[in-house]
Amino acid sequence: MLKKFWNSLNKKNDNTNEEIVEKDDLKAEEENLENAKTDEDINANDMNEDDKEVIEEESIVEKSVEENIEENIEETTLNDNVEADEIEELSLSQAESDMDEDEEQPQKNLGFFAKLKEGLSKTTQNLTGKLDELFKGHIEIDEELYEEIEEILITGDVGFETTLKIVDMLRKNVKKKSIQDVKDVREELKLIVEEILSGDDSNLKLEPKPAILVIVGVNGVGKTTSIGKIAMRLKSEGKSVLLAAGDTFRAAAAEQLEVWADRAGVELIKHQEGSDPSAVIFDAISGAKARNTDVLICDTAGRLHNKKNLMQELAKIFRIIDREYPEATKEVLLVIDATTGQNAINQVKIFKEAAPLTGIILTKLDGTAKGGVVLSIKSEQQLPIKLIGVGEKIEDLQDFNAKEFAKALFSSN
Repeated sequence: MLKKFWNSLNKKNDNTNEEIVEKDDLKAEEENLENAKTDEDINANDMNEDDKEVIEEESIVEKSVEENIEENIEETTLNDNVEADEIEELSLSQAESDMDEDEEQPQKNLGFFAKLKEGLSKTTQNLTGKLDELFKGHIEIDEELYEEIEEILITGDVGFETTLKIVDMLRKNVKKKSIQDVKDVREELKLIVEEILSGDDSNLKLEPKPAILVIVGVNGVGKTTSIGKIAMRLKSEGKSVLLAAGDTFRAAAAEQLEVWADRAGVELIKHQEGSDPSAVIFDAISGAKARNTDVLICDTAGRLHNKKNLMQELAKIFRIIDREYPEATKEVLLVIDATTGQNAINQVKIFKEAAPLTGIILTKLDGTAKGGVVLSIKSEQQLPIKLIGVGEKIEDLQDFNAKEFAKALFSSN
């Protein structure tokens, strides 16, 4: 029964993903053209004829490659429900405006747990809300109960393999502990979720200094925002921070990161658009050494033309880091948009091939009912969740805590 349901669900998702890919392809192309046009208009007076020819040639090449691409990583994963104002490819003025509005908003006096619970409200309603209704409607612990738990977990984006693992553990624990009351099954399920999420050190490794954080991920997932929030947080803790604008392919990427650098009061190393990303990282490492910087945070390109180029570019960056900064404590963090649900697993698989990932930053948990994907990432990909985004404010990018997460997920509203 479960396999039939899963196959039906996958078929539906495949059809939906095809539509999403087509929509995102057109949308991404339009955004690239608009950004390129805007960037050209802004810099027209400062550019010489050679610069203009380079931009025109790059635009033609990019369009040609996009039309003939066979594997485009982000277009299989980006969700067409991501709102325009959440995508990193905002204009510079809009990014500054959003930051000003964020600073003007009154801060809520919410504790860690309260913020987490509030941020997970949609997932809680979709996942544990349904489980609560299920437990209320069942008098005894039988096979039908387990099957309905499986269905709720799968539709809650927990994933097929992880769902089977959870339900199998639940069956064994119920039998082992001689659980008779249906209400106690809910508590046992909560403990299993906590156990799955625990086990790895989810804290950012920044000691001993110097440390380097390499942030990877497709465009639109919140890479730039995450880098900015991490930089502000580390600066507030008394650490010296340097940013490297390694995404040299996306229009205005360096300028957007510069806004965050200015806001956080940290320095930024950047080159002109279209330059070699590894050269930016090389200069940033040299700068970090010269300044005796505590933490160097490196942005990387999120929209390369295909998986092969992605692997080559990232491999080159990591060769530079290993050669020039071997003494640094390293973290390679993949930023994932929680609203993409199970598509996030595909991103993790691809980036694991291209980069030595050490953890995940999961953003936009407050805007989705698909927070169950946290379980899939941890269980199936064996990567610790380091940070989670449960809101727009600086303090809403929180350290991941398995026990608190499970508690918030299963708390009654």
